[in-house]
Amino acid sequence: MTRRRKRLALIVSALIVLGSGLGLVLYALRDNIVFFYGPSEVYAKDLPPGTRLRIGGLVKQGSLTREGTSVRFEVTDGKRAIPVTYSGALPDLFREGQGVVAEGVLGTSGMTASTILAKHDERYMPREVVDALKKAGRWQENAGTAGMGGGS
Repeated sequence: MTRRRKRLALIVSALIVLGSGLGLVLYALRDNIVFFYGPSEVYAKDLPPGTRLRIGGLVKQGSLTREGTSVRFEVTDGKRAIPVTYSGALPDLFREGQGVVAEGVLGTSGMTASTILAKHDERYMPREVVDALKKAGRWQENAGTAGMGGGS
């Protein structure tokens, strides 16, 4: 084997090892990657049960029910709503009509959430939720920011 072929074999071997390593890393992370969807997008994508994801929108008025430490509510973007079940302590800012992001596993009859995040006001709302609410016509540009900040 000539020196040139040895060098080529070494380079090809290194690329195969690096490619395999990258493939293994991506395969290991596939379950940890969580995508963000609005309720309308979840229905449009027809995601299979068992999919881990984040759903953002508003807590639908009249949908909140408490059963001990378990809570059921619906997350809506104004067009569609997804039922969410959560067990545990809720954030202080959580209430009906308030923005929320629920992270968990999609089931056949809604989502079982492992984490619930309530928004402070629109300035802290994820861009995806803002975009979904704007598309649904439910976004108010200065809602929640009046009276905040420095006075004039």
